[in-house]
Parts: sequence; C-alpha cells; structure tokens
Amino acid sequence: MASIDSKTVSAPISGIDVTAFNNMEAAVNYVFTLENQVIPGFALAMNAEKVMSARSNPMVNKVLKMATLRYADGIGVVLALRRRGIMSRKIAGCELWEHIMARAGKHGTRVFLVGAQSSVLETVVDKLVKTQQVNIVGYQDGFFDESEEQAVLNRIVELKPEIVTVAMGSPRQEKFIAMCRKLHPTAFYMGVGGTYDVYVGLVKRAPEWALRYNIEWLYRLFQSPKRAKRQLVLIPYLLLLLAGRL
Repeated sequence: MASIDSKTVSAPISGIDVTAFNNMEAAVNYVFTLENQVIPGFALAMNAEKVMSARSNPMVNKVLKMATLRYADGIGVVLALRRRGIMSRKIAGCELWEHIMARAGKHGTRVFLVGAQSSVLETVVDKLVKTQQVNIVGYQDGFFDESEEQAVLNRIVELKPEIVTVAMGSPRQEKFIAMCRKLHPTAFYMGVGGTYDVYVGLVKRAPEWALRYNIEWLYRLFQSPKRAKRQLVLIPYLLLLLAGRL
C-alpha cells in the first residue's frame, strides 16, 4: 500500500509537471510505502535554470520528462506553482536526499551511490553507515567514461539496490539514470547533483538567513561569481513568470 498522499497535486511549469509538497515528510512519503518499501521511480529537482534549459533544448526537455517525480527545488518554481493556486514548500534536493537516507537506514533499505570523486564518495559512505546505519551495497565514483559505463550498469543490476542516487550533474546524471532504469526498473532513482560535496562539508550550504528569505542563489553568486553567466537565465524566467507564460 503506497503512502503517497492522495492530496498531492502537480501542475505543468512550461509543459513539465512539478509535484507540490507542503513539507519534507510528504516528499519522503512519496518514495516509501506505508510498510516502508521503496516505490520505484525517478526523482529530480526542478529550478528556474532547468525550466529555461528545457524550453530551449529538446534533449533536456525529454530527459526531464523521463522522471516520475519532479519537485520544486527553487523559489522560482515555487512561485510558478503558487500562480496556479498551488501552495508548495521549496524542497531542497540535498535535504530530501538526507531524509531519504535516514529512512533507508532505519529499515535496512539497499542503497547504491554513484558520483563525486572517490575520496568524497568514500567519506559519504563512511558517514552514512556510521551515523544513519545505511545499508550501502555498492558505490561508484563519477569519473568513468562511456567505455566503462556498461560495467557500472551491470554492477548495479547484479547488486539489486532499492535506491540509487546519482551525483554527476545535469543532464549526465539523468541520462545515466534513464539507462539504468531500463535494466533495473524496480529501484527508486534520484539525481542529486553536488549533494555529496555538501553532505561531507566540502561545499557549504547558504546560511539560515539566506534560506529563510529564499535568496540562497544570491549567496552562492557572491561565493562563486563565475555562476553569474548561469544565473542570467533568472531574468527571462522572471519575465515569463510575471507574464503568466510558464
């Protein structure tokens, strides 16, 4: 019996459905049944940058639509949902991943991790096992090329994890997940970007005040000015949002 809330609603943002959640627990319950079994699927975070990329790049649009769950990981997407009369909390991908790992640790769920540098990934695995008792059945850093890809996929199929999280950046991680789901469709997959780096403290999250006022994007810009070119996409996104064209 699934624990998915029957009141959970989705709405299209620029033609791509995004699911609204009132709180983090509701988002985690979308992944597990009432008996704490994993519900197969593919989750990814949606923000303004991905929405605009999907509008201009058919391949990105196709990859994003492969997901079975897209959640609002960005105030721009939350505001777009609200314009449709749908209230949603911003669900930070790194926080959702930690909550899913915590639930998995409580119930012995089989987990496989992909992505990041070997040293970072090994630290992630060690921390998850020691602090959350997560049942890590295997892991693979993100530095493998196409010639090695099939071997990684075969290993995942052999180990039969119930949850696979992939931190290789978009759209590479989504493409990898799409291939893996064809071979091992009974798992829950999640693209998590730079979450592993955040989890081990290699990358600092925005401070509480920036999160509270939904300006963590501005904080990250000050921390890394090279992001300015990427964040220019926020301007046309805002114009489309105000015009009601998303």
